[in-house]
Amino acid sequence: MSNSFQFLIEQPDGGQRLDEFFATRFGSLSRMRIANLIEGGACRVNGEMGRAGYRVLTGDSVEVSFDDGAPTAMSPEPIPLEIVREDEHLIVVVKPAGMLVHPTMSVKTGTLANALAYYLNKSRIEDGGWKIEGLALEPDGSIDPRSSIVNSQALIRPGLVYRLDRATSGLMVIAKTQRALTVLSRHFRKRLVEKRYLAWVRGIVVEEAGLISAPIGRDPDQRPHWRVIESGKPAETRFKVLERMQRATLLELEPVTGRTNQLRIHCAYVGHPIVGDEMHDNGGLQIADCGSKTEAHQSAMRLCLHASKLAFHHPASGEWLEFTTQAPADIATTVEHYASAT
Repeated sequence: MSNSFQFLIEQPDGGQRLDEFFATRFGSLSRMRIANLIEGGACRVNGEMGRAGYRVLTGDSVEVSFDDGAPTAMSPEPIPLEIVREDEHLIVVVKPAGMLVHPTMSVKTGTLANALAYYLNKSRIEDGGWKIEGLALEPDGSIDPRSSIVNSQALIRPGLVYRLDRATSGLMVIAKTQRALTVLSRHFRKRLVEKRYLAWVRGIVVEEAGLISAPIGRDPDQRPHWRVIESGKPAETRFKVLERMQRATLLELEPVTGRTNQLRIHCAYVGHPIVGDEMHDNGGLQIADCGSKTEAHQSAMRLCLHASKLAFHHPASGEWLEFTTQAPADIATTVEHYASAT
């Protein structure tokens, strides 16, 4: 059933972020569900599409609609995870390419959030009967979102501090407690977290290292919507050449800022789009043109961007943690077919 709500912002609520305002009004909705609603266009402020970071003003008219029956980001699913580190405060995983971090308005299942919701609560599953407080399983083994566990306050909710693009693989840290989520979120905002990406880009990059500085913003009249635009927010990416190959260069990228699709946009902006990036590679060689046309080879093609290093202070102990991971084999396959294409 679809529900619609309208609020007139009063003095005590003025100054809150829009997503924080909704969190206080809808305690049963997860932060990720709220973010999905706003990002998906389900919220309007004074008749205009809302933004999560917008700070509501006294007198603003805020509207939101959502479907009570739709699966949420907390619907657990038994999806395998590659776990690098886990303790009572956090879990570090390697997200595969092709997996969304959390559900959207159009994709409700198969995401990292669904997998984590299952993994973090699996100890509550009885080995003999697969029951959790009246839990029901769907035919494919996933948990019926109407089951009591999904709406239970005892459900451990994965705290996603940031996102990786669906097409990007690599390391992510997820909070297991509200305290860890608060601390890690603050560290990310203050740029106390180190992130490095491996990117295979088209062409030969001449400079050994450098800084790409170009503002990124949203242009609703163009596709892709996010692009380098004069009115955008400042965005900076450091790069270093690791290897030059035939028709391609392997870069290490460090996002100084964290804009939407920043690495993909910046690489394309300087004339070296990431191999496999069909969204930002204007007029260049596309995945469909790379090498063999066989179904097996085409299924292996992907965006050649991998989050290879993640380092941060542990949210409880303060210990400095560093994690690294190698790029998966399907990236090498894509680069090989790109390099050999005529």
